[in-house]
Formats: sequence, C-alpha cells, structure tokens
Amino acid sequence: MTSQPSSESQGSMPSGILGRFLDLVEKVGNKLPDPAFLFLICLVLAWVFSAIFAGETFETASGPASVTNQLSGEALVAFMTGMVGTFMNFFPVGVVLVAMLGFGVAEKSGFINTGLKIMLMITPKKLLTPMLTFVAIISHTAVDAGYVLVIPIGGILFYAAGRHPVAGLCAAFAGVSGGFSANFMISAIDAILQGLTQGAAQIIDNDYEVSILCNWYFAAASGVVVILLIWFLTDRIIEPRLQRQFPIDDDAEIIAMEKVESRELVGFVSGLVATLALVVALVFFSLPADSLLRAPDGQIGTIQAPLMRMIVPLLFVFALLPGVVHGLVAGTIRSSKDIVDGMVEAMKGLGHYFVIMFFAAQFVYVFNQSNLGAWLAISGADTLKGFGLPASVTIVGAILLTAFVNLILGSASAKWGLLSVILVPLLMQLGIAPEYAQAAYRVGDSTTNIITPLMPYFPLVVVYCQRYYKKTGIGTLLSLMLPYSLVLLIGWTIFMLLYSMLGIPLGPDSGYEYVAPK
Repeated sequence: MTSQPSSESQGSMPSGILGRFLDLVEKVGNKLPDPAFLFLICLVLAWVFSAIFAGETFETASGPASVTNQLSGEALVAFMTGMVGTFMNFFPVGVVLVAMLGFGVAEKSGFINTGLKIMLMITPKKLLTPMLTFVAIISHTAVDAGYVLVIPIGGILFYAAGRHPVAGLCAAFAGVSGGFSANFMISAIDAILQGLTQGAAQIIDNDYEVSILCNWYFAAASGVVVILLIWFLTDRIIEPRLQRQFPIDDDAEIIAMEKVESRELVGFVSGLVATLALVVALVFFSLPADSLLRAPDGQIGTIQAPLMRMIVPLLFVFALLPGVVHGLVAGTIRSSKDIVDGMVEAMKGLGHYFVIMFFAAQFVYVFNQSNLGAWLAISGADTLKGFGLPASVTIVGAILLTAFVNLILGSASAKWGLLSVILVPLLMQLGIAPEYAQAAYRVGDSTTNIITPLMPYFPLVVVYCQRYYKKTGIGTLLSLMLPYSLVLLIGWTIFMLLYSMLGIPLGPDSGYEYVAPK
C-alpha cells in the first residue's frame, strides 16, 4: 500500500464557500462526543426538561395528558429497577443480534464475497458502472462488505477494463454509501430503523406496529434510480474529469483481483440451490388460504400475518443456510467451531452498537415516560398546521434536516434514535405515517454520507484512491463525491415525491397517511 500523502495533500480542501463550510462541519463534528455519550447527554436533558415542564397539559386522542417529572423519587426508583429490562427489551437490540448471527456465518464462509466477485467478473465492459453500483447496493446485506471488498474491487475492474480506476472507486463508494438506503434485499438496517420507528410511533399510539418490510418496495425502486444516477454521473462527468486532471501515477500500486476458485464456485452454486429450496418450501407452506403463515383474515402481507412477524428469524435462516452449505463445499467450514466463529466475529463488530443502544434505550424510556415527546409533537404540529404547508413540503424538510445532521453525526442508528422520537410523533400529528417518515429519513441519511469526512470509512477510500493517484487528499475525494451527493439528494427526493403522488405502497401494508384511532 502506498504511503500516506503529505500534510499538504491531506489538508487540501475545495476553496471558497464550500471549503469553509466543510471546514466548519469537520471542526464541529470533531468536537461532538461519541454517539453513546451523546445519548447519555440527551438522557440528562430529558430528566431536566421533564422537571422544568412538569405539569404542562395537552390534549391527546385518548384525553388530556401532562408532562411527568422523571426526577421525582418514584420515577428514579422505577428507572433504576427497570434499567436492565429496559435495555433487554429495547426492540432494535434483539432484532439486530438475531439477524447478524446468520450474516456473520455467510460472510465468514465466503458465500457473500464469492457472490460479489462472480457478479463483477461476468459483467460486460459497457455495463461495468451499473453492475458495480448494483453490487455496491446489495452489499449492504453484508454490513461493511461493500467498504472493504466492493470499493477496492471497483478500482481494479475499471483499471483492467482500460478505464480510470478512481472512477470505479467513486462509483462503488457512491453506491455503497450514497445509496445506503436503496436495496433490493432486506438487511440489518431495515431491522434497526424499524425498531426505532415503532418505539417513536408508540409515543403517540401505544398499539402502533411497524413492519420490518415497511420501506421495502420504495427501497428497491430507489435502487434503480440510484443506479441510473450514478451511471450517468460516472460515465459522463466524473470519469472524463479524472482523465483530464488526474493522470494515473506511473508507479501506481495495481492489485489484481483474486480469482474465484473452482471449489468456491461450486460452493456458491450449492448455497444458492439450498436457498432456492428454502424459498420453494416457504412458498409452498404459504399458499393455502388457511396457512398458519397467514393472518386470520387470510392476508399474507399485513403486519398481523405470522410470516411478516418472522422476517428477522427468516433473515437469520436465509443467511445461515447458504453460508453453511457454501462453507462445507468450499472447505472454508470444517467443523461446528467455524460456524460459531462466524457468529462471534459478527458480534464483535457490534460491540460499539450495543453500547450505543444501551444508552439509547434508557433515553427513549425516560423520554417516553415523561410525555415530553407527545407534548412537543402536539405543540409542534399545531404550529406547523398554522402554516398550512402541504405534506410534501414537510417531508422535504425532514429529508434536508436529516442530510444536514448526517454531516455531523454519521451513525444511522444513533441519528435515527435521536431524530425519530421528535420527527415521527410530530409528523403523525400532521397525518403523516411513521413508515413515510422513516423513508424520508433514509433518503437524507444516505445522500450526504459520501461528503462526510467524519464517516469512519471516508479515510479508507482516500487510501484506496492513493494507490492510483498519490496526491489524493480529503479535498480531492470531496470534490469528486460532491456531484454524486447533490444529484442523489435532489434526484432521490424528487423520485420520492413522485412515488408518493402515484400512491405506490412503500412496502407491504405500509401507507403514507396516519389516522389516529378513535
């Protein structure tokens, strides 16, 4: 790997207003505490504000309510005695833990990585950009596989095809990170966000349930839009600029892509066959009108259907089965210990996440018990209703707010944990469904990832680029990724508005409007 660039290239930033803005973002972001500590601060603030505004009354659908002081003796005793249960019962924790056990085995065995390499190797040169972006998008299923596998492979493939390798890196980075919320498959992030959205929705409606598939149709359709936008930008704007201004170094570090061994190929095909057999079995048991997998009324796409309630366990099985089969055939799994090791590796990567979720769970508990969320939502909704803004304008505002916050706070789960308890109840009071609010959040959360130097993988992408162009610095990569960010933000937002205007469901049993129960 090449050496780090000089301090001059590392500090190189775009000049003018953009440069000063990015400098400010980096300075503010560097001073923010860790997301876990950020939730601890919010917990303290929730306590303080609950004491200050205790007794404030407001009207809800079920009658009058008031803000409750969470610093009272009774409230503090309830908080301390329930602390463990609060964390253990925090919905996102169990969901992510179960799903990631399966994905850990699939990744450890090589099933996911082999599939990504095969898809990229069989792609015609003319379709290299869209296929690379497609693979980058579906790589979200394997958590961080896109950053450590797909992005560097993008550079290698473009170079092998006689194209500028940095263009391949940029396209892959845009797909992995800029299109983070666009996916054709259900992944761990769907489970994480769904749990937080449901908790926030229950601030207003105790019985409200959110499906893990609530944004699936929209996310899949968004994948097509993201691919087309990145394809156009890469081939028509970014690569021509790279060819003119960023010549590949004569001594560039060119790394050949590892070939897919015959045993890997056979293992991958075997894993796919096992997955197909599982799909056929699931369809077979779901078809009868009286199937145990259907809701009492015979529906299968509603939240009441057992099939919809077992999505997370199914994610576990659909990742575990092909992973184990691939590993046994390819020789990457030789004993039960290898399977367990894959699960353990997945859990190691979630250590920081669980620390964040512990403090998030305590904050959400106090915030809910205080009624601050409901009070703020109803008060804010009354103010916004006075403006008479259409729902589309409000949704665009939620997208832009999220995109801005994303420049400073990168963690998707931490960010939605903070924003959801305000945005979701507020939008519900305006008649906007939690599923729609979550979809808007996902658009804003994705599009500014690639211009956020504070994002943990941003420096890694800089290093990837330095293999081919040693002068690459933070500013260099920002200047290349900014067009992607702006076009994705604008294009994806417009697509969302058109999508909603056509009334296409966001996912199974997911609408745009919220109607309070009578």
